[in-house]
Parts: sequence; structure tokens; C-alpha cells
Amino acid sequence: MRAAILTLSDKGSRGERIDESGPALAAWLAERGVQTVTSRVIADEYDQIVDVLTEWSDSDTADLILTTGGTGVSPRDITPEATMQVAVRLIPGLGELMRLRSLEKTTTASLSRAVAGIRNKSLIINLPGSPRGALENLEAVWPTIGHAVEKIRGGEEDCGGRFSK
Repeated sequence: MRAAILTLSDKGSRGERIDESGPALAAWLAERGVQTVTSRVIADEYDQIVDVLTEWSDSDTADLILTTGGTGVSPRDITPEATMQVAVRLIPGLGELMRLRSLEKTTTASLSRAVAGIRNKSLIINLPGSPRGALENLEAVWPTIGHAVEKIRGGEEDCGGRFSK
């Protein structure tokens, strides 16, 4: 599986903060045999987010595109809106599962607006901006990701009986 990581951070894009979430996600993915083929840090700008997500998914850059940052309720948190603009189909269950798991740790998880969706053959998932939050949320949905990517890319294997709680 190939992954791309897009970090949304005004300060990070200006070099005022070092991105820790992107490298943490790349290391976590590498431990699971996933190659991070590209990563980028950009400002929380709607058009830029839409452009990068569209470019990566339309050029088949990655099977899995992870965003980190911009999922909260601050005025500059617009990652979910940009993702919904790009995605052709949404997968509400992934956002719901991430919030459910995060609520076990903090009540502020209820403020997350993270979404997941599909464009072409890419699965796009919004993650929180903190390294810990990003990893915890990815861990929450990870058991479904391989199957989702396989199906998005046209896999015809039956789903029945393959998974259990």
C-alpha cells in the first residue's frame, strides 16, 4: 500500500513550527509495511487543500491519503470541508469510529469534525493535528483500511465472514 501525508498547519507552512505528526504517521505506517510516497506541509487554506488532495487522488499518487490537522472548530479548521469538496463518496463510519475511540480518552473528541471519503482509487482520511491524536485515530480505523483500499481499487473478494469483532 502507498500512502501520502498532508499536514495542514499555518505555522508549519511558514517554518515557525516543526511538523511532528507527518513523520510520526510515516514511521507508524512503515512499521506496517506501508510506503509513504509523498508528504507535504501547507497552510490551512481551502483552495490549497482541495488542490493537493485532487492532484494526489487524480494522479493515483497513493492508495491512502492522510491529512493531519484542521479537524477542530477553530475558524481556520477547514480540512473536512475541503475533503468533502474533493471526495466523490463519503465513508461516515470511519469518522464516527475515530471519535468513538477518542472519546474513551477525552471529551473534547466530540469536537472533531474529521471525515473520510473516496476519490478515484484513493481513500482520504482526516486525522487530528497532534502526533498522539493522529496515531490514536489511525489505530482506531486501521483494521478496516486494507480491506477498504482493496475494495476501492476494484478487489472482488467477498466480505462475508472475513471480519469479526
